[in-house]
Amino acid sequence: MPSKMTNLARKSAQRLSNSLPVWLTSLSGTFMEKDNRIARAKFRAWHRGTREADYLFGCFFEKFHADWDEDQLSWFENLLDEDDVDVLAWALQAQRVPDKYAGTMMQRMQRLDYVKI
Repeated sequence: MPSKMTNLARKSAQRLSNSLPVWLTSLSGTFMEKDNRIARAKFRAWHRGTREADYLFGCFFEKFHADWDEDQLSWFENLLDEDDVDVLAWALQAQRVPDKYAGTMMQRMQRLDYVKI
């Protein structure tokens, strides 16, 4: 059952979208969807279950997410679905990175220069 806050937010968004021109409504929906995806990715990045994984995913997210395009955000969302042990092994270069994650995003993650100790 949706919470009261969720219903209130939904009603406010609906009222706002009803008052906007049609072309702006479709744009704001796109931006709101990306904002929701970013917020969800941030939460998932910082709540992995171990401190090591939280720092790997969370610090990576904090350092780079502002510059991500749609494909890069999708890449990160897919990576969040992987087991932490596997991603840690890829980031530490202890295991070969699967082709679907290989590339500049994983190379950035492997540098680990975004984790402040």
